Amino acid sequence: MVRGNDSQISEFLLLGLSEAPELQPFLFGLFLSMYLITVLGNLFIILAVSSDSYLHTPMYFFLSNLSLVDICISSTTIPKMLVNIQTQSKGITYAGCIAQMYFFILFAGLDVFLLTVMAYDRYVAICHPLHYTVIMNPQFCGLLILMSWIICILNSFLESLMVLHLSFCPDVEIPHFFCELKQVVQLACSDTFLNDMVMCLCFGLLGGGSLAGIIYSYSKILSSIHGMSSIQGKYKAFSTCASHLSVVSLFFCTSVGVYFSSAPIHSSLSSATASVMYSVVTPMLNPFIYSLRNKDIKGALKRFFGMAAMKRPIILGLKKCP
Repeated sequence: MVRGNDSQISEFLLLGLSEAPELQPFLFGLFLSMYLITVLGNLFIILAVSSDSYLHTPMYFFLSNLSLVDICISSTTIPKMLVNIQTQSKGITYAGCIAQMYFFILFAGLDVFLLTVMAYDRYVAICHPLHYTVIMNPQFCGLLILMSWIICILNSFLESLMVLHLSFCPDVEIPHFFCELKQVVQLACSDTFLNDMVMCLCFGLLGGGSLAGIIYSYSKILSSIHGMSSIQGKYKAFSTCASHLSVVSLFFCTSVGVYFSSAPIHSSLSSATASVMYSVVTPMLNPFIYSLRNKDIKGALKRFFGMAAMKRPIILGLKKCP
């Protein structure tokens, strides 16, 4: 195969969500607002969990990691889009595109694994409550996070390495607001059969395996909830899973639509819109979904800001002695 960076191409052109000049200020304001909400919202979750010892449990440990990954996944794509809109430039260097692709695959994969781990955590908490502290011990939780990072780093490295061996024609236009793997591979001039196979295999094994694990966990959870005699117990058990289920549904439905769609490139606007849902909207909504009905998170935030207000220095006006 011919390497894509052997003086064939130096940069890609990101067309964004729209080329209409009158829409650019609106898109800039919209995505800047969404990015700030994403960063601040997820940062508040991390601060609440880290500052309150009551929240030092496996469920909130995984939630704080998910918030960190959500900040990273948004920071991988949105800032470059905002810079391009502000400077009225569409270019992204070849190295920059590969780097953006690598980190997006990495953090998107971590999102999937963390959602799976959180489903397993709820399964153990509801189906095996007496053994919860023994099974979900700190060492095991740390191992789950470490294994997730290792698998996602290797997967991202493999996918990016496969793209490096593709050949691209000059002035390649990507009908997207960031370098997404499928869009870039579709625009290659060389044969992409091996890339498509690896992409489907990795997405099927990692994404499909994670989804199967989530479905299995919730099938057991629903079975346990159905067997509970107390209505209050059923409601409490289901309410702890409702937030996670809504995030899983939003993330998986849109990402599966992007990567398993067989539609041609001319419908790439719908693909870009679906990508906005799982790469921008979902990370922004996660803090609200997990905190609006969560008394523990809201209480921790109130205590955190209350302590911050108490620690603020009080300046006393002292009269100067004559």
